[in-house]
This record gives sequence, structure tokens and C-alpha cells, in this order.
Amino acid sequence: MGAAMRRIQAGNVLSAFGLGFTVPYLYVYVAQVRDLGATTAGAVLGVFAMAALAVLPFTGRAIDRRGPLPVLIGAAGLAAVGALGMGLSTVMPAVVLSAALLGAGTAVMQPALATMIVWCSATETRTRAFAMQFFLQNLGLGIGGLVGGQLVDESRPDSFLLLFSIEAAMFLVLVVIAATVRMPRTASIADARPENTEAKARGGARALLGDGAMVRLCVLGFVMFFACYGQFESGLSAYGTEAAGIAPSTLGVALAANTAVIVLAQFLVLRFVERRRRTRVIAAVGVIWTVAWLFAGYAGLGHGSQAMATAAFVTTYGLFGLGEAMLSPTVAPLVADLAPESMVGQYNSAFALVKQLALAVGPAVGGPMGAALHGPYVVTFVLFSLGITVLAVRLGGRLTQAQDHPYLAARSRVVAEHRPERPVEAPAAS
Repeated sequence: MGAAMRRIQAGNVLSAFGLGFTVPYLYVYVAQVRDLGATTAGAVLGVFAMAALAVLPFTGRAIDRRGPLPVLIGAAGLAAVGALGMGLSTVMPAVVLSAALLGAGTAVMQPALATMIVWCSATETRTRAFAMQFFLQNLGLGIGGLVGGQLVDESRPDSFLLLFSIEAAMFLVLVVIAATVRMPRTASIADARPENTEAKARGGARALLGDGAMVRLCVLGFVMFFACYGQFESGLSAYGTEAAGIAPSTLGVALAANTAVIVLAQFLVLRFVERRRRTRVIAAVGVIWTVAWLFAGYAGLGHGSQAMATAAFVTTYGLFGLGEAMLSPTVAPLVADLAPESMVGQYNSAFALVKQLALAVGPAVGGPMGAALHGPYVVTFVLFSLGITVLAVRLGGRLTQAQDHPYLAARSRVVAEHRPERPVEAPAAS
């Protein structure tokens, strides 16, 4: 990695470390520590998500016009204010306002960081750059959650103030690190982008919606995030406790297994992933997640022993982690390679918005189903996972070789560049 990429990845892991301190304990903090009740805690989590949905539609244009660096610095500063405000708040209006600032800031940071990674990488190195980002994010979240769990004490509100203060400090460190990054003058993404770049850049959202491949990828992304991330802490947790009889403490073990698989498998699967068509990798993830949901079905509907049900449920989370490790170096670079050079921020923000929508709709749909409609819940998400495979295969027909199989495209260019020229024959003597 170059110096700019090292700084970006360092800021990425520090921000994830800060989030890991507080995200697992946000509900408990509002409902119990501040004694504002479960309703207020649910509203705060809703505001956290709604703030992200409110700012993401405007984020992409700001990134493309001002550059990702000032947008990242502003977002990190906003998140720092929200985190510190959350730790100091004791009444509902202050808690809700702080949650809105924190949610908006962290949401804007995602496409800004992604655009910086695109600007500092080439098509050949982008897959590994995004794999490293995902690896560091999960590592930071996991370590932050573990350390935060050792510091938190529900009987001492000042312990939560310490957690939120550390989170705010991490965001401010990100501001300092980002301020030292020297971005290249132009984005190095010319190898695989749609035609009519300038016309598309002028069109803004209309141009994005007119890009059939990007629209299909957004639909695919919604299905992926809805079927996986949107169920982790809502529907699948409710299904595990109600249908499979999983103890609440086992949910923590399952999430830890998910993180462990991501951390251990990320670079093991990278060589396999980067040498194959991206859409085929995504299709394979759909198959893996189908198997994961079948394990979940066995856990809750198989009528086996409690030990077998627990093992199957933990395996479900592990298989989800394997799929995530395969997607991280695949989907984000594909978004970048679809984007016109002057619309990278808008494409990244649009995909982040799709993810946020799925994370908002997923719990609303999956939570009640997972708690009460156990059989239909599993069948529904088996079908969604198979849908991922179908949509990915169909997307492959809309992509160029450079977009879908950059490794093979790069090798073809190298062969073409080094092919010896045919010697010119001398004219025959008369």
C-alpha cells in the first residue's frame, strides 16, 4: 500500500474500533442506564437509521464536487459531537439529537472512505484494498466490543460516558489522520467505466438510474443486505431464541463465530475470489447463504437435541461470515468500476443508501416473522438467497470483461503489450 492508502486504512480501523465500543450497548444505555424506557431506546435506534437515510442522498454529489477528504473530515467531526453528546445526555430530546448526529456522521463516512480507496487504487489493486478495509472494519469492531464490554458497568453511568468519550476521540483521531492524506489529482478508474462519461456525470441521479448495470447491482445489493445483515440482530436472533431455544448468551457466541470466520477467511479466499468473475462469486455466495438458512431451519425445526440445534445455529452465522468475506473484495470494487470518473462518490453513496434501506426494512419484516412464523421465515430467506444467485448470473450479462473479470482483463492487456511485433519481410529481389 502507498502512504495515502495506509492512512486511509488506519483511519478506517480506528473508526470501527470506536463504533465497537458503543454499538452493542446503545439500547441498554438508553433504556436502562438513563432510565428512558424501551420505547425511547427503540426510537433512538430508529433515529440513528433515519438520519443515515436522510443524508446519504446528498452525500455523493458533495463528494464528487468537493472531494471525499473534506466530506470525511466533516462527517467524522459530526460523529464525534454526536458520540460525546450521547454520553452526556440524560433526557430524551438530547439523546435523540445526539443519535441523529452520530447516525448521520457515520453514514457519510462510509462512501467517503470508499471513494478515497478508489482514488488511491488501480483496477488491479482495488480488490485487495477493499478486502483489507472489510477485514480491518470487522477486526476493529470486534476488539472495540470486547474492550468496551470490560469497561461497561450498568450501575455506573460514568462508565458509559467513558465509552462514548473514547468513541468521540477515535473519530477525532480519524480527522487528524485524514488531514494528512495527500489524494491523487484524478481518480485512477479509467480502465472499466461506462461509455459517455461526461454526459453521465452531468446527468447526476438521472444518469445513475439510466445505468442498467448499476440499477441491477443495487437491486442485487438490497436483496443481499436484506437477507443477511438485515436479519442478524433482529429476525434471526428472534428465530433462534423462540424456535431453536437458543440462550441469549449463545447469540453472542454466534456473532463472535461470524466475526472469527471473516477475520480468518478473508485473505484465504481472496486469491480464489480475485481470479474469478465477480458475478459468479456473488452467485456462489447466494448458494452458501442458502445452505446457511437450511442450517437455521434445522436448528429451529429439526427437532434434534439442544446441542445440535445450537451447533447448527452457530454454523449459520459462520456461513454468513464466509459469504461476507467473499463479497467484500467483490461488490465494492464493482461499484467503483461501474462509475464514471466524476461520479464515484454518487455511485458509492447510492449503494450505501441501498444498504441502509435494507438494514431498515430487514428488521421490520424479519423480526415479527422470526419470532412467530418460524417455517415461513426460513422458507422466505432460502428463496431470497437463491434470488441472489439468479440476480448475480443475470447481472453478468450486462457487464464488460473489465468490470466482471478484471484479473483476466489485466492479463489480456499484459499479453497484448508484450506480444512481439511480426518482423517486416524484405521485398524480393527482381
